[in-house]
Amino acid sequence: MDSSTWVLILLGVIVVAIAVWWLAGSGKRVEADKPAAPLEKKVEAISPVITGPAVAPVDVPPPAEPAPAPSEPATSAAPIHAVPAGPADDLIQLKGVGPKVAALLNGLGVTRFDQIAAWSEADIARIDAELGAFKGRIARDQWVEQARLLAAGDTAGYEAKFGKLG
Repeated sequence: MDSSTWVLILLGVIVVAIAVWWLAGSGKRVEADKPAAPLEKKVEAISPVITGPAVAPVDVPPPAEPAPAPSEPATSAAPIHAVPAGPADDLIQLKGVGPKVAALLNGLGVTRFDQIAAWSEADIARIDAELGAFKGRIARDQWVEQARLLAAGDTAGYEAKFGKLG
């Protein structure tokens, strides 16, 4: 036998080995692709007769309805000032006061600039505690100083320090 015959025999053996390997691998994939056998369910017969001691029915009260979530933070503090006679000031003119904060302040009885201008440190702490998510704005945005200028009618002084009014 010459060398070319050995090469052909070797190539034949390699081809046969690859074919066997491929067929063995594809057989496993076919098994995996088959649907699973249906599961057998065991159904036990339920007796219509209940055995055991009789139990008296229990009165269960209906579940209590949950209270609706408030859309605004609840204010628990009483107004710090009596609501003055006359028209309310537009508190939204203060920098840092928007419609929601103005509504909170109105709920606490604060409707005018002169009320805010007269706040003491205790008043500021009490109101600030009621502002919820807006806590800290009184000092940060200097509401008392803004209110003093607006209550005095000093628009030029206000605009010089805090910018143009609305």
